[in-house]
Amino acid sequence: MSGRGRLALCAYAATLMTAAALLPLLDSPGWLVQAAVLLAIQSGVGAAARRVPLARPLTVVLQLLVALVLLTLAFAREQAVLGVIPGPTTFTWLGDLLAAGGQDIGQFATPAPATDGIRLMVIGGVLLIGLLVDVVAVTFRSAAPAGLPLLAMYSVAAGLSGGGANWLWFLLAASGYLLLLLTEGRDRLSQWGRVFRGAPAKPPRGARAFEPDDGAPQAPVRTGRRIGALALGVALVVPAALPALDGGLLAGVGATDGSGSEGGGTITAVNPLVSLQDNLNQSDNREVMRYRTSAQSTDDLYLRFVALDRFDGTTWKSSERKVKDVPDRLPQPPGLSAAVKTTEVRTNISAAGYYEQNWLPLPYPATEVSIDGRWRFEPEGRTVVGDRGEDTRDARYSVSSLLVEPTAAQLADAPPAPPKLRREYTKVPDTLPAVVKETAERVTKNAANDHERAVMLQDWFATSGGFTYDTQVQSGTGVNAITRFLREKQGFCIHFSFSMAAMARTLGIPARVAVGFTPGAPGTDGTVSVTVKDAHAWPELYFEGVGWTRFEPTPSRGNVPGYAQPEAPAGSPSSPAQPEATASDEPSVTPSTSDSCTTELRRLGECGAGTPQDLATPTDSGTSAGTVVLTGLTVLAAVAVPLLPMLWRLRTRLRRLGSGGRTETAARARTLGAWLEVSDTAWDYGIPPQESQTPRKAAARIVELGKLEGDAASAVQRIASAVEQVLYAPRPYPVAGLAEDAERVRAGLRAGVGRATRLRALLLPRSTVRVMWAASARWLDLTDRWRASRWSPAGWPTLLRRPSRERG
Repeated sequence: MSGRGRLALCAYAATLMTAAALLPLLDSPGWLVQAAVLLAIQSGVGAAARRVPLARPLTVVLQLLVALVLLTLAFAREQAVLGVIPGPTTFTWLGDLLAAGGQDIGQFATPAPATDGIRLMVIGGVLLIGLLVDVVAVTFRSAAPAGLPLLAMYSVAAGLSGGGANWLWFLLAASGYLLLLLTEGRDRLSQWGRVFRGAPAKPPRGARAFEPDDGAPQAPVRTGRRIGALALGVALVVPAALPALDGGLLAGVGATDGSGSEGGGTITAVNPLVSLQDNLNQSDNREVMRYRTSAQSTDDLYLRFVALDRFDGTTWKSSERKVKDVPDRLPQPPGLSAAVKTTEVRTNISAAGYYEQNWLPLPYPATEVSIDGRWRFEPEGRTVVGDRGEDTRDARYSVSSLLVEPTAAQLADAPPAPPKLRREYTKVPDTLPAVVKETAERVTKNAANDHERAVMLQDWFATSGGFTYDTQVQSGTGVNAITRFLREKQGFCIHFSFSMAAMARTLGIPARVAVGFTPGAPGTDGTVSVTVKDAHAWPELYFEGVGWTRFEPTPSRGNVPGYAQPEAPAGSPSSPAQPEATASDEPSVTPSTSDSCTTELRRLGECGAGTPQDLATPTDSGTSAGTVVLTGLTVLAAVAVPLLPMLWRLRTRLRRLGSGGRTETAARARTLGAWLEVSDTAWDYGIPPQESQTPRKAAARIVELGKLEGDAASAVQRIASAVEQVLYAPRPYPVAGLAEDAERVRAGLRAGVGRATRLRALLLPRSTVRVMWAASARWLDLTDRWRASRWSPAGWPTLLRRPSRERG
C-alpha cells in the first residue's frame, strides 16, 4: 500500500473513531454501521481519483457528488431520478427531512430515537467531517489541521451529552487523530528513501519535519501552535454556546437562567413524549411515585407536568415562556369564574429515586406547591420546572389544587375565548391536510356549540369511530402521523390526544395537549401508586368561564369526566374537604392492586404495579450476570489498554536481553539486541536515535545528553565496542555481561531525569512507535507477495511465509 493509501485509511479510521462519541446520543447504534459503509465508499472514490490522478479540486468535487448520491440512495431513493440521480424533488425532500431532524433534536431527550431526520443529520455530518479530514490530510497532505473538524465533531457530541461525555470516547477520538499524525509523519519521511527511526543531527535540505540547529521553529511547529490555540478556542467557545440551545437533546443545559428574579429567565420545554411509548410497553411496571390525598375520589386527579401548546406540522411542543420563583400562592387559573363549583384538596407526593424528570407532576390546577430545592414557575402552562439540574428524584412535596366541577350547561353556554388566546391556541400549520378539518366538521355537523363539538370528537375517538388502542404502532406527532392515524385507526394516547387537539383547533376551539400520569391505583392503606404505565397524554380545551378543561378521547385509558359524558347528568359538587391531618409525605404501606382489575386492563397498563416498592428505599430487580460480566470486561479493558505500551516495552526488553543460544549467530543477536535496547532506552528518556552515526559516536552522544558517569558511561562504551566487533570484525569475539551493562545504562539515564520524564518513560515510552513500523512493514510485505503471486497459483504458498524483511 502506498503512503497516501495508508494516510487515507487512517483518515477514515480517525473519522469513525471520533464519530463513536455520538453513539450515546441515539438509542440505536445502527446508524454508525451505515455511516461507516457510506464513508468507506466516499474515501475509496477519493483514493481512486488521486491514483488516476485527478486535480485536487476535481477530486474534492467528485467526492462531494458521490456523498450526495449516497445520501440520496439512503434517504431519498423514491424521489430521485432512476432511484439514483438527485433532482429538484430530491433536494426538496432532503431539505424537509433535515428540517424534521432539527425539530426532532429540539423534541427528544438523549438517547433520542434514530428518526430519518436525525439519521440524515448525523450520517450527513459524519460524511462531511470525513470529507474534510480526507481533503486536508490526504489530498492536500497536511494531517495536523485535519484535527479541527474532528475536534468540532467531538465537541458537538460532548456538548449534546451535557458535558458528560465518557472519557473512553475522548480517548478513542484522540487515538484516531494521533494515528493520523504518526502515519503522515512516517509517510513524509519515507519519501527521503528510508523509514524514519530517529531525528537526524542535520535535516536534509528542504526537509520540513525537523527544527534547524538554531532551534527556530519551522512551519509544522508554527502550524501546530496555531492549531493548538484554535483548538483551545473551539473547546472554550463550543461549550459556552451550547447552553443557549434549549430543549430536546440539550435538555437541562441552560434551560433557565437561574436568576431567581421575578419574571426572569426563559424556558424551552422538552417534548416528554419520546419515552411515553417505551414506558407503556415495559414489562417491568415500576412505581414512579406514590401519593396521599384529601380528595374523596381520585378519578379526576391526573398528575400533569407540562402542556404542549405549539403545533408546527412536525410536532407538538411547549412555547418558550418566562419563568419566575414559585409564589406562596399560585395565581388564579385563567378563565375560571366564581360561578363554577370547585373543591380544594391537599395531596402529598413521594417520587422514586430512579424517576428523573425536570418537570414536577402536579394536579391541575395547582394553587400551592411546597417543595425544597431549585424550582421555578411558568404561569401560562401553570407548570413547575427544575432549575440548574434540579429534578424529581426522591422528591417529597405537597400540593394544594382545585377539583373543578363545571356542568355541561356551563360549558355549552361559555362565551367566546379572548381574541389573543383564540389566535394562539387555534393556530394550525399550513401543511395540515384538508382531511383533518373535513373529518372534524363531518363528525360534529350536528353540534350546536363548542362543548357539543368537543364531546362528539371525544366520543368518536373513544367509542363510535372504530379506533383501537395499540402501543406497538409507529409513534409520530406530525401531520403525516395524524393522517395515518385517521386512516388506519390504530394508536395510543399520543395519537388520540394530538389528533383531537388538532381537529378542535380546525373548528375554532382553543386546544393544547397535556402530558403526565393518570390517577394510578389506590391501595388499602389510603395511598395511591403511580407506575410507568400510567404515563399518559390528553387534550385540554379552553372554555371561557371554566378555563382549560380535560377531555379523554383515548379508549380504555383514564376516565371520562362527567361534563364530557353524553347525556350525563351534572352531579352536585361535594363540599370542600380538609387535608388529612395525618397525611405523610412518605407513604409507609405498600398499596395493593385493585380487585376490579381485569386481564385486559392489566395488559393495557390500567392497574399500576402489583407489588410496588416502598418509595423510601426504592430497589430494582437486580443486575443480570451478563451485565456484571460485561461491566467487568469493560473495567478490565479500561485498566489494561493504558498499560499496553509499558507491557510491550517490558516484553521487548526481556526478549532482547535474554540468554538466547550459544552459537555465533545467537551471540551476534544478543549484542545487537543489547545495543538496540540501549538506543531505545535513551529514546524513552528523551534522546532520540540518530542512525546516521556510528555506534561509537552514538554512545558518546548518549553519555553526553544523558549526563552519564562512572559505570553507566563505561557500560555504553562497552556495548558500542561489542557492536563494532559484530559489524566490522572478521571473527568477532564474544562479550559477556551485555545485559547487565544495558541495565546499568537504564539506571543511569533514569537517575538523570525528573519524575515526569521517568513516569512517561515507564507508562508511555517513545520507542513503542516501532510497533506501528513493524505492523506497516508486515503489511507491505504481505501486499508485495500478493502482487507477485496473484497471477501464479504456484506462488500462493509464499503468502504463508514469514516476512523476510528486517523488523525494527
